[in-house]
Amino acid sequence: MSRQLFEYINPRDAKVRIFESEDKDGKKSLGMEGIFVQAEQRNQNGRVYPLEEIKKAVDEIDQRIRKGETVMGELDHPPELQINLDRVSHIIEDMWMDGNNGIGKLKLIETPMGNIASALMKAGAALGVSSRGSGNVSDSGIVDGFECVTVDIVAQPSAPDAYPKPVYESLFNMRGGAVLHRTAAAVTHDKSAEKHLMKGLESFIRELNLK
Repeated sequence: MSRQLFEYINPRDAKVRIFESEDKDGKKSLGMEGIFVQAEQRNQNGRVYPLEEIKKAVDEIDQRIRKGETVMGELDHPPELQINLDRVSHIIEDMWMDGNNGIGKLKLIETPMGNIASALMKAGAALGVSSRGSGNVSDSGIVDGFECVTVDIVAQPSAPDAYPKPVYESLFNMRGGAVLHRTAAAVTHDKSAEKHLMKGLESFIRELNLK
């Protein structure tokens, strides 16, 4: 029976590279590139994805992109597989295979959660990636029928084997979190709001133990 599958890769193992790009109008944005999905090794959830499953999933995302579909991801996993537009933080621009690894490249966009992810990176917070999809898992942990919906950005857990602490829920559970979210929205239209966003994120980073 198919089930939801969320697989986190920390920044070190994913070899995440943060980069800055500039469009033809001179607008700059941050992005991440690294290992988004992995095959033929048992992950921290005890599951193993055969190479053919990862290759098929990567090829499907690549085809979606080539057909002109916008493959969006969120800052933190939601509890369901569908994309929540109010939580979108980035667009996956490319995915390809390199050995047993599915390599991906994403660009942060100017949404409230995208602005928060960008500010966290600028503040030096360690962020990782986590695939979101579905598939069947055997008793021995082998996955088949894997369908990857997207790859989300998640906070690096403080303990090596811990599941990433939810960014979205933590934001709205902290005092002043809603105000911080509104400030992030304002950054898109008023760049002077960015310094207020960075200041508000200092306590948020401490709460998440991201440094």
